[in-house]
Amino acid sequence: MRSECTVSYGLDIFGDKWTLLIIRDMALEQKRFYKEFLQAKEGIATNILSDRLKRLEQNGIIRSQVYEQKKTQKEYFLTDKGKRLIPILLEIMAWSFDENPDLNLEADFVKKIQTNRDAVVQYFLDRLPK
Repeated sequence: MRSECTVSYGLDIFGDKWTLLIIRDMALEQKRFYKEFLQAKEGIATNILSDRLKRLEQNGIIRSQVYEQKKTQKEYFLTDKGKRLIPILLEIMAWSFDENPDLNLEADFVKKIQTNRDAVVQYFLDRLPK
């Protein structure tokens, strides 16, 4: 930890584009496998993906386990600590849309975030694997 600033602490864990995009893919799109993360439209490199998954696991944001149906594969899951980032992702989405309405995000969805954030958060939490 570089300083005792709370913003700095958060940025030390998820302060780069790729980390938040991995969390987005897990939380909002239910991605759980390495190959699924590689297929994201942003085009993450394999070495960066591997590094970020390790860091997220070391920081307790995600956990991994061997995939029962294919023992050579790992499955990744958000921990409770990681799930607490869902409201932050939604706020970033709403802020981004307010600042750039040309983004590919439905205005109705943003309105739901702004008017009933807790219900939207619960919707995504309910879709996550247990």
